[in-house]
Amino acid sequence: MKINRPYIYFRFMVLVLAGILFTSCVPRERIVYFQGDLESMERMAGEYSARIQPDDLLSITIFARNQEATRIFNQEANLGMSNSVTGNRPTYLVDQEGYIEFPVLGKIKLSGMTRNEAIHYMKGLLSDEIIDPGVSITINNYRITVLGEVSNPGTFSMEHEKVSILEAIGMAGDLTINGVRENILVIREEGEQRNFHRIDLTSEEIFNSPVFYLTQNDVVYVEPNQNKINSSRDTNFMRNTSFVISIASFLTTLIVLLTR
Repeated sequence: MKINRPYIYFRFMVLVLAGILFTSCVPRERIVYFQGDLESMERMAGEYSARIQPDDLLSITIFARNQEATRIFNQEANLGMSNSVTGNRPTYLVDQEGYIEFPVLGKIKLSGMTRNEAIHYMKGLLSDEIIDPGVSITINNYRITVLGEVSNPGTFSMEHEKVSILEAIGMAGDLTINGVRENILVIREEGEQRNFHRIDLTSEEIFNSPVFYLTQNDVVYVEPNQNKINSSRDTNFMRNTSFVISIASFLTTLIVLLTR
């Protein structure tokens, strides 16, 4: 019986290609974000305001109709911070107990308050010193770090205090195709405790997550999927194999030369 080798080779190649296509197809459910009822998603996202934490740098400016009365409160207090950070505005470091040292008023505890709560609180304290005082507070060190399987990992400074995990991922260039969307890790420092939260970008429940809105110094990590892990292992294996082959070839050549 004559064997039709070209036909056998053709069938073999078709099977190989079909296998590659089958294994490389990723289900839609593992890629698409926000799967579910869009109307219910609209009701999920709640209100959020960042809260002042120890080690925060606060720019605080006092103003009133009588500018002379505010001068003592707006003296330089930036603790040596560079102009690019403070913009020459009075800047105060929140200590580990949550206090700042403010001119005339002394130690004031602001940790745990939102910016608006802190403004209202300081207006009350200043009302005995200034007629109709105004207060401006900015958190200078509002930064988010995004690591792992994103296009542009790094640390990003925020210009406003309401930043969602979606915005942070967007600033990092979105997830790569190898990023695991169902198991994003958010690391958050809360007081002296480090807490770990998981969030699923493919679920409508993302908007109910306590870390949907990020706070200052949060770290977002996107882990690689199994394909990326396997690819890295294969690459390392090939490198190690090439190294071993090179050493074996060198030793073989050396033995041949020495035994002549």
